[in-house]
Amino acid sequence: MRIPDLTDLTDAGSRLFDQLGDAAGRMLEGEVRLGVTGLRRSGKTVFVTALVDNLLKAGRLPFLDVTASGRFQAARLKPQPDADVPRFDYETHLAALTGAAPDWPQPTRGISQLRLAIRFRPDSALRRTVHPVSTLNLVIVDYPGEWLLDLPLLHLGFAEWSRMTLEMARHPPRAALAAEWLAWAMDVDPAAPAEEEEARRGAALYTAYLHACRRIEPGLSLIQPGRFVEPGDMKNAPLLTFCPLPGERRGRHSLWALMEERYDAYKTSVVRRFFTEHFARLDRQVVMIDVLGALNAGPVGLSDMKRALETSLEPFRHGRAGWFDWLLGSKIDRVLFCATKADHIAASQHGNLKALLDGFVAEARSHIRFEGAAVETMAIASLKCTDSVVAEHDGRQLRCVRGVPVGRDRPTVLFPGEIPAGHKLFPPGHERPYNFLSFKPPAGAGADGRGLPHVRLDQALQFLLGDHLA
Repeated sequence: MRIPDLTDLTDAGSRLFDQLGDAAGRMLEGEVRLGVTGLRRSGKTVFVTALVDNLLKAGRLPFLDVTASGRFQAARLKPQPDADVPRFDYETHLAALTGAAPDWPQPTRGISQLRLAIRFRPDSALRRTVHPVSTLNLVIVDYPGEWLLDLPLLHLGFAEWSRMTLEMARHPPRAALAAEWLAWAMDVDPAAPAEEEEARRGAALYTAYLHACRRIEPGLSLIQPGRFVEPGDMKNAPLLTFCPLPGERRGRHSLWALMEERYDAYKTSVVRRFFTEHFARLDRQVVMIDVLGALNAGPVGLSDMKRALETSLEPFRHGRAGWFDWLLGSKIDRVLFCATKADHIAASQHGNLKALLDGFVAEARSHIRFEGAAVETMAIASLKCTDSVVAEHDGRQLRCVRGVPVGRDRPTVLFPGEIPAGHKLFPPGHERPYNFLSFKPPAGAGADGRGLPHVRLDQALQFLLGDHLA
């Protein structure tokens, strides 16, 4: 056994001292790393933009206790916490939402972060005696929804992942989208000598299938690996030239061996590294879910989204944080599930939307609570695009919404339909009974300087940060 020399002990002591210093800094000033997670089109970019804008201006947060009680002083954007991670482009996204021709910002293409310092007066008289004014540093982490779906791969070998993916691709609506790739997979010999051209062809056909899953309306959610459709800085990298194969492990130097080797390298160099450097450091988590979009997609789309969410949440460390978590890494001790775009339906329907979300995430919520973390569900709109109005039709009073639908240029009063209070979401003979429309951002949003209008964003902030701002 090698006995550590003085240099080893000094380095270890230095690292421990740095960790203790970081922990002490966090205890004195306070820091929360908030992961904004969710699948594609769930509204992560708009959520982060609206959250930052409302904290900077603090004019529309009546249910955030620190502002309601008058203890909030100010918030300010601060330099990046990690020099090698791009900054979330808050200013550009806000300009898109509030410009002369308001439009939705471009979706997230890579990981980004933003640090926001919040100054406030503590609620406790004892804390005010020690620190009359406190600071909470909020670090927000945003990334493409597709990358979230890579996390389950950490627990799957190539053979198991191949079996699951091939089985899923053989059923509608995926079967038609995967036809060309499936024909190649059934024809190719996995035991044949590995050839780069064959591997690239299989990967190209598989990637085209994944893009087709995302492109159809409404799109499918469970797309793996996520970097195949959102490669970021890995475009054309050899690590992205593999695909599932039928059968079991084959001999060395076979096509199977090559694909398995690249799959394992992808997990190690991309997924595990990404999880360790970013996800494993989160303290709080928001899970954004486009429930209305899933209803539009019908039973298959709803089931696909539910499965994608459940599998993607498994690798996170949920539970109540303890003293040693300051040294060994964070645990996520609060999780908020949000049904987004609640403004696309009448306010009277928000209760049914939340109830549907509760059933949708019941299993995941039970598991997270068992681990000791607090869990909440809400129906929210990061940017309120419509107003609820009452209209009369054929002698009936209908609760409608008024806004500018995407593709139109003037406000329209629409009856968006109703979410059933029970569990019969898809009556027999009505496979796609819902058609919830998307709306443009409202003209002049936030022009009064009070922050972007929203639905329950302040309540979301109270759950996520209220204890740190007490």
